[in-house]
Amino acid sequence: SACIFYMDFFWGGLFSIVIFGCIANEGYINRPNEVEEYCIFNRNQNACNYGVFMGSVAFLCCVAFLALDIYFPQISSVKDRKKAVLADIGVSAFWSFMWFVGFCFLANQWQVSKPEDNPLKEGGDAARAAITFSFFSIFTWAGQSFLAFQRYKLGADSALFSQDYTDPSQDAAGAPYTSFGGDDLESPGGGGGQSNSDGAFDGAGGYQRQEY
Repeated sequence: SACIFYMDFFWGGLFSIVIFGCIANEGYINRPNEVEEYCIFNRNQNACNYGVFMGSVAFLCCVAFLALDIYFPQISSVKDRKKAVLADIGVSAFWSFMWFVGFCFLANQWQVSKPEDNPLKEGGDAARAAITFSFFSIFTWAGQSFLAFQRYKLGADSALFSQDYTDPSQDAAGAPYTSFGGDDLESPGGGGGQSNSDGAFDGAGGYQRQEY
């Protein structure tokens, strides 16, 4: 299952980079008679700031959870595994919602943009790419949240999250000591070592006392 999660995080991070790069590089334009540049989305600086901020933070979050997903099989604590999966579900659902908001915001601002604000039609492809990949990101993060929920259900059904994890080394240390070889330490006479020793001292084992 690690490969499945890896691919979802890969696509989520890739889409975030595309959105961030499109807006940061070609998302600011100006009229021929102006010096100051404005956001290509209806000159609304909040639209560009939203896309740049969300794209960069989503990428960093994606990298962090990708590292967590790779490290997940090495987590021995059941409680820590449960927290990691629940965090995966919550964060993925959160980003799916935020990209839905971003898609609606950018698409609306692009739709109401005035042609006279961009007479040379610069950055149009970049703006449409940012909107398109915002739409793709909704389903990418939603799919990641669904797969994380499936992982959680798998752990719950297999009682992985319902039992406290016991370190095998600690469990072995608490077990009663048993001598190496077990019954092989018996004497050639067939009796245990302790019984033969007792017999040697009470005369029952065939030992002849010297009479003086």
